[in-house]
Amino acid sequence: MTSTLGLGAFPHRRTLGVLTASLLTFSVHAAPLTRDNGAAVGDNQNSQTAGANGPVLLQDVQLIQKLQRFDRERIPERVVHARGTGAHGTFTVTDDLSDLTKAKVFAGGQSTPVFVRFSAVVHGNHSPETLRDPRGFATKFYTADGNWDLVGNNFPTFFIRDAIKFPDMVHAFKPDPRTNLDDDARRFDFFSHVPEATRTLTELYSNSGTPASYREMDGNGVHAYKLVNAKGEVRYVKFHWKSLQGINNLDPKAVTIVQGRDYSHMTNDLVSHINKGNFPKWDLYVQVLNPKDLYKFDFDPLDATKIWPGVPERKVGQMVLNRNPANVFQETEQVAMAPANLVPGIEPSEDRLLQGRVFSYADTQLYRLGANALQLPINAPKVAVNNGNQDGAMNIGHSSSGVNYQPSRLLPRDESQTARYSQSALSGSTQQAKIQREQNFKQAGDLYRSFSKKERKDLIESFGGSLATTDDESKHIILSFLYKADPEYGSGVTKVAKGDLGRVKALAAKLAD
Repeated sequence: MTSTLGLGAFPHRRTLGVLTASLLTFSVHAAPLTRDNGAAVGDNQNSQTAGANGPVLLQDVQLIQKLQRFDRERIPERVVHARGTGAHGTFTVTDDLSDLTKAKVFAGGQSTPVFVRFSAVVHGNHSPETLRDPRGFATKFYTADGNWDLVGNNFPTFFIRDAIKFPDMVHAFKPDPRTNLDDDARRFDFFSHVPEATRTLTELYSNSGTPASYREMDGNGVHAYKLVNAKGEVRYVKFHWKSLQGINNLDPKAVTIVQGRDYSHMTNDLVSHINKGNFPKWDLYVQVLNPKDLYKFDFDPLDATKIWPGVPERKVGQMVLNRNPANVFQETEQVAMAPANLVPGIEPSEDRLLQGRVFSYADTQLYRLGANALQLPINAPKVAVNNGNQDGAMNIGHSSSGVNYQPSRLLPRDESQTARYSQSALSGSTQQAKIQREQNFKQAGDLYRSFSKKERKDLIESFGGSLATTDDESKHIILSFLYKADPEYGSGVTKVAKGDLGRVKALAAKLAD
């Protein structure tokens, strides 16, 4: 059992003693203490004062610098995915995908360094990792074409299908701005207007919403992407990470026990296993669709609230995480994951949620880290950067050219024809309308029926317990969504939430799917 009082990494006195001894030994040979300008520090224990009892002097530059730097240690917290942990590793291709994409990361036998950031989506930094939440699973590939970020979750679907709803959804999940307290009623008020969320809400309130560890969960790209090969041929794909450690979730009783023992159980698990040399592994799979097959489904395959049932999975390669960060802030906190970080051969699909994320994630990193976020070591590509972007706060680039524009014959920067986007045929007029093939409930029912008897019981108890506190109308609308997905599911949650089953059935009868 580890302590939650800051000594969780040192559960035994002997370990702490060894560490202390090693630090003392190291200090004998330590380099001189300096200020940020490199100048040596004469006294780091006492401030300069005017006499024994006088005020502290403004000329004490060591004191002033320490306080200035301390006051500026915090950068804006991520609005979502604030609570996270990361690790370095490698991704190795086992099945050459050159038939599908020209991206070098998927060339046969290619090995690519990666950094993975796992996270909780809704709750803030330092929140307990036992809280019910989707988990972020974002991977930065440092490829020979530049950096590619696959930014996903442990769930294969998302709550909404259009990015215009994203700020509202996050606001509904966050604490009440009046009290800073979590309130299920606010969430269900919102989701009673969002029937497409039914499948992902089912994931959330199942035991998948409380994973036992990051090692023992799958990851998913969630969205459909486009792969483009050297011939210009396009295929739609979905990416899936499969944990070779198996899947392990906490049931409601285990959540209470674990939270009382270790509120950082997922981080502790990942860090300790990597430190022991027990490196976690995931296989990467893709599902592939020909564009002409998009209309063969009774739902829209580019809808982020849907999985692709019946579409075969093709194994691509394996990822191994084998090194913890040397500095959590410089790496895990400053890593800037964004779906906009794409490379030739990998493109965004027309998925409406992905289209918004391509802008929003990159934009929030510029807000958090500044215009030169991609110059930070954890974000910098392994290949040369060559463009006219310049200046901005904290620019650590080394450009010495007088040509900061393109085109130029003084310093030619050639455009790569092989990096041009694929072409898509379009029709119709501009519009603001729902997608045509919604099918909001069928996949939620399929998911419920895939659970074991115990998993169904845990889901019903967890969902019903949260739903019981919401307003009467929102509660019964949500219950009708669940009943439409599966009558047993809806009836069970209705009983726990103390709803009116007759009213639920009447509302469900009016729903189309």
